Amino acid sequence: MQHAKYSIGQIIHHRKFDYRGVIFDIDAAFTGTNDWYDAVAKSKPPKDEPWYHILVDNSQQTTYVAEKNIEFNKSASRIEHPLVNYYFKKFIDGHYHHNNTNN
Repeated sequence: MQHAKYSIGQIIHHRKFDYRGVIFDIDAAFTGTNDWYDAVAKSKPPKDEPWYHILVDNSQQTTYVAEKNIEFNKSASRIEHPLVNYYFKKFIDGHYHHNNTNN
């Protein structure tokens, strides 16, 4: 198992589906069901690498994404999602700061 390349509060871009989002949780490895994986994870990304919970920009959706399918997003603009203020308290220099941190 590898360490997560990205962190909570970081804005990412989904390589395949071309959307931006912010990471609100991280699993060290896939924690979903095999049925979900077979139905949704069509590219069959590794289950033993980090997976990320994402608030999707300009949407009410959240997604669960394998690390291999995301990249750092260079845009410093905010994410528009109804749950942003639930998970994060500040947005500074293109990064969200989680509600349970002192940042």
